Amino acid sequence: MGHSKKRDQLIESALQLFYRQGFHATGVDQIISEAGVARMTFYKHFPSKDDLIVAALHRRDEKFRQWFFGYIDRYDTARDQLLGLFDALDFWFQGKAFPEQKFSGCMFINAVAEFSDCELEAHKVAAHHKAILKEQLAFIVKEAGFPEPEELASQLLLLKEGAIVTAQVSGDLTTAKRAKEIAETLLDAAK
Repeated sequence: MGHSKKRDQLIESALQLFYRQGFHATGVDQIISEAGVARMTFYKHFPSKDDLIVAALHRRDEKFRQWFFGYIDRYDTARDQLLGLFDALDFWFQGKAFPEQKFSGCMFINAVAEFSDCELEAHKVAAHHKAILKEQLAFIVKEAGFPEPEELASQLLLLKEGAIVTAQVSGDLTTAKRAKEIAETLLDAAK
């Protein structure tokens, strides 16, 4: 049991550091010291830094989707949930969703920027995360009774991604609110 606790510490520490500093900029030594484990322990659980990167992305995927869909689940109607996703973004941008970390953009967009080759495992995990989000959103769009749920889900995701990147690049944290206004227009037109 102790082993998996150490593995967990490594993943959690790596997650924070990768998110804050980037993947390439974060060295194994720093992760080991932050996690408070021995170097041997690190290599026992993760043959390479890349293995840890993939594990950290999987962990972030779980955490993010759990938080994100948990947040919008609180809205009564499917339509409100779709608009609520922008409230969720706003909450995240303000640093309230994951209080242990300041908002530094989307970890998956960041990963793709650092691992641009789509054959790389980190890239695949990031692309998969976005694909699952789209699937789950399309389901909500369908529930809301909109025609062409796939297409509308894609449009909402485009807005979501744009809001995230713009907030990260410009430091303007009001982007989620603006994206929500555009989303309302979209939903009204899609009826």
